[in-house]
Parts: sequence; structure tokens; C-alpha cells
Amino acid sequence: MNILVINAGSSSLKYQLVDVVTGKVIAKGLCEQVGSEESTHKHGIDDNEVVHHQPLPDHVAAMNLVLETLTEGDDAVTDFDGIAAVGHRIVHGGEYFDRSVMIDEEVVAKIEKLKELAPLHNGPAVDGIRACQKLMPATPMVAVFDTAFFQTMPPKAYMYPLPYEFYEKYGIRKYGFHGTSHRYLAQRTAAILEEDMRDLRIITCHLGNGASITAIDHGVPIDTTMGFTPLDGLMMGTRCGSIDPAIVPFLMEHEGMGPEEINQLMNKQSGLLGVSGVCNDLRAVRDASEKGNERAILAYEMYADRVKKVIGQFIMLMAGVDAIVLSAGVGENCQKMRRLIFAGMQPMGIILDQEKNKQRGFERIISHERSRVPIIVIPTDEEYMIAKDTYELVHAASQIVLVPHEEPEEE
Repeated sequence: MNILVINAGSSSLKYQLVDVVTGKVIAKGLCEQVGSEESTHKHGIDDNEVVHHQPLPDHVAAMNLVLETLTEGDDAVTDFDGIAAVGHRIVHGGEYFDRSVMIDEEVVAKIEKLKELAPLHNGPAVDGIRACQKLMPATPMVAVFDTAFFQTMPPKAYMYPLPYEFYEKYGIRKYGFHGTSHRYLAQRTAAILEEDMRDLRIITCHLGNGASITAIDHGVPIDTTMGFTPLDGLMMGTRCGSIDPAIVPFLMEHEGMGPEEINQLMNKQSGLLGVSGVCNDLRAVRDASEKGNERAILAYEMYADRVKKVIGQFIMLMAGVDAIVLSAGVGENCQKMRRLIFAGMQPMGIILDQEKNKQRGFERIISHERSRVPIIVIPTDEEYMIAKDTYELVHAASQIVLVPHEEPEEE
């Protein structure tokens, strides 16, 4: 059963065609700078990727190009009948959705209603859904929400200490993001440890250009770092994360900034980029720090420090921890950052194995054999989770009997 996974951003459309029976990625690609004359289409896996420069005026045009690429021409990998369903990544589901759902007009209307909370993502996601509906109207479609995983958080975790009326009027609360990734990491952790997830206290760290950490207590997320928007929480590539809120009106007054300018500053000009003055990519910041760039050293240390603080907070929140998981670009690949994060945790029984920490490219436990808490690196796979949810919902609706894909064994 081939599932087409669509992830539509403000000016991009990312896709994968996944066989959920085997877990194999059949094809994948990315349309970038959608709406611009400079738009490009990348298609192919690893060394077979081909880049074409092609004007894509909107997401409908991008979706049409994706389907043409997958189903027509000499390089086609399937036909329309070979796409059993489409799974759409939706950033914001608000309080409407605590799980993935089959898409109908009521679902689309709710996603549109939440555009104000995620203007860069929910609007394009609706465009992607409409484009698919137009081009393949008979194909079932599923919405998978980044926020759904966190709907189990208690009010004491998701409410802000603002006048309660603003929660009632505008839905101002912590929603959390990267939920599909955190859910995958928790499930894989339980499989690697050969334990039931409901018996574990897990801290999952999705550390990349965007970053968040989640406390999962016996299978249930009870807190996470991202909040009302993905700006909250950790220091990230270009996002400032949590800061003293009084800084916002101070800068608006002293720098003459309006709401859009201050929002741009905090989302696009801060974080690693803003502190280091080098780049938002941690690899470039690390290289500059190793050459003695003091601002790069500061940015690198700040990133690690904030991750360490949250891990400590979540250990206290759950009265302990049974596994700490790292994923995404930084978490999976940067041994130096992992070393900084776990430095000094030995008295807590959390001990990094320096040799194992040098490995990369696969699932692995990198804690020392004396460590009471496993430290695990897991490459995340949000696309597979979207495909899996889509398969399960469509399967339940159609009662088609298929052999489920088995998770990969630990290496």
C-alpha cells in the first residue's frame, strides 16, 4: 500500500511516496520557493536527486508537478491507482484534534479556522489538500497534526498565567509542536529497550534548526517546550526561544519596531544566527567556535545550556527518567553538542560513552554501560509516522487486510 505524504510550508511542498508494508521510501522530493519565478523542484533519493528550475505560481501548480513526476514519463514510479491514500502534515490542530483524522469538509474548515495560529503552515496545508482533492478526488486523505500528541497535557502545563479570558477568547495556551516526531521517538525507544512505553519515563529531544523537548510519562506527554507558537522554549537556529517578555515592548519602543518587525526579529534573526553572527546552522557555528570566534563559542554554549536545563526540569517533573532520546540534525549528528549537554550529569547516573558518542548514522545507545539511564540516538521519521497513521485510518475504513510493516531492529 503506497501512501503519498505531503508536507506543505509557506513557500515549499515536501513529499514522499512510502510503501507502508515494507517501510521503503519509493520516491521523494521538494518544491521550493513556490510562488516565485525562482522556484525549483528536487526529485530523487540521495545520489539520484535531480534539480529542475521551474516556475510554480502556487501550491496547486506544485502539487500538479509532483503528481506528474510520480505518475507520468519514463521516470514515473507509480500511477494514480498506485497511490492508495494521501497523508497531509498539518502543523496546528488546536484543541479540535487529539489524533489523526480522515479529511472531510468539516476538518478542512477547522484547519482553515486555525490559520491565525499558524499562518505560515495551515494556509499552505489547506492549499495542498485542495490541490490533491482537485487532481485525485477519489483518493482518501488523512490529516496528521503536529499538535495532536500534546492534547494529553494537563491544564497546569498548557495554561499561561494570563487573564483566563484570553484563553477563552483566543485559545491562548501551550499547544506544542514536533508531536509526530516525539511520538515516533517514544515508540522506537520502547522497542529498543524492549519495554512497554506505558512503563517508561522518556525525555525526547528533537534538536535541529527548530528544537523542542518533551516529557513523556508512562506513554503520555505531560509537558513540552514549544508553546502557543513554535517560537517558545529552546534557543534554535533563528528563533530566540523563551525570553523575558518585557524585552518585546522595550525593543518596540527603543528601536521603533512594529509587531511584524519584532516577530521577524524573534523568529528569523535570533537564536544561533543572532548570537553568533555567523549562521543558523550549528555546523558552521561549531566550526567558527573551534577557530576561536567568541560569539560562536557563546552561541554554542547557550544552545547546550538551555537543552541541559530543560532535561533537568523534566527529570524533576517526572520524578526520574528511564531514557533520554536525541534526534533531528543536531541531536543525531553533533557529537560535540551531545558531549556538552551531558557533561556533569554523572552524579545523576547519566553517563555518556565517549567512544559510542563518536558513531553516527543509525539508531544506537550512546550511554556508558555504568549509566543508570540509557541515552539513545534515534533518526526521526515523521514521514513514516504520517504514512502509518494514514494507512491505519484508511485500513480501518476499508477493512483491507495487509501485512503491517515491522519496525527496524536495533543495530
